[in-house]
Amino acid sequence: MVNITNPQTSDSADTSQADVTIRLDNVSRVFGSTRAVDRLSFSVRRGEVFGFIGPNGAGKTTSMRILSTLDTPTAGHAWVDGFSVVDDPDRVRKRLGWMPDGFGTYSFVNCEEYLDFFARSYGLKANDRRNALKRVMSFTQLDGMANKPIKGLSKGMKQRLCLGRTLIHDPSVLILDEPAAGLDPRARIELREMITALAADGKTLLVSSHILTELAEMVDRVGIIEQGQLLAVGTVDEILNRKSVDDNGEVEQTKSRIQLQLLDADPRVATMLQQNEWVSEIRVVGREIKFQFAGDQEQQAGLLKALIDNECRIVEFASQRKSLEDAFLSVTKGRVQ
Repeated sequence: MVNITNPQTSDSADTSQADVTIRLDNVSRVFGSTRAVDRLSFSVRRGEVFGFIGPNGAGKTTSMRILSTLDTPTAGHAWVDGFSVVDDPDRVRKRLGWMPDGFGTYSFVNCEEYLDFFARSYGLKANDRRNALKRVMSFTQLDGMANKPIKGLSKGMKQRLCLGRTLIHDPSVLILDEPAAGLDPRARIELREMITALAADGKTLLVSSHILTELAEMVDRVGIIEQGQLLAVGTVDEILNRKSVDDNGEVEQTKSRIQLQLLDADPRVATMLQQNEWVSEIRVVGREIKFQFAGDQEQQAGLLKALIDNECRIVEFASQRKSLEDAFLSVTKGRVQ
């Protein structure tokens, strides 16, 4: 990672880092004796969807508040679209859309009035404001609810309204804190489609979520944070395939999960698996056997051949695809501050 030592103070961003729209460099935030964020460094490129995950209290929201100019770092620095969040907060806000986990609404204000208020707050006038309202309400599919009071909206519609508020000034960078929280399955799918469309339009998105199965389907890379420290960053496969170190300092082998289905129950199979040096955590349920396998594909093929040579009647032998949840569990230790 290239360190930036000269924050931007002019109206034009640093063109040498044109593709990097979010950058944190050794950012720390301390509250009394608690180090909520501890020397956090990563970057996100234009058009990328970056998943920011970690347990409760890990420092995600504090990091996002710093990027959104709602808090300042105790140490280190951060930039959005080339501009310093500390030295140029006004320029950052023009380029940034912030969707918080919870947001204030006004019961007797309708959707159009709510979005119009934020459009005016960002300085949009006359035709520019009207066009922005039309564009955002169409994208979030709220155009049919323009005159509906906010108090009558469902959770999913309120999330659409908050996203519309985030998009009203057409920012290049979006930070979304738990956007899918409390949504029903259809609303989550529709939100995922909107996030994918925004990235395809060239916007950068940093998304925090605890719904890892949903997040995995739309992110390009993830950053995993725990106790304020970034433990891993990369694609899900990169994180899963990296060598890890256990609490004793020993390098742990990457394991895959194997599911084996037999035509009929055969106790010999479990015995053979127990004798294989690459096999661990065997679980037998009737004709189904699941286990962890630490070998490579060559050794996996050798195990299957040995079972077939011993006339074990195998119906299915499949390596289960590892998920973002697996990556999360392999990296974090469940520690809280």
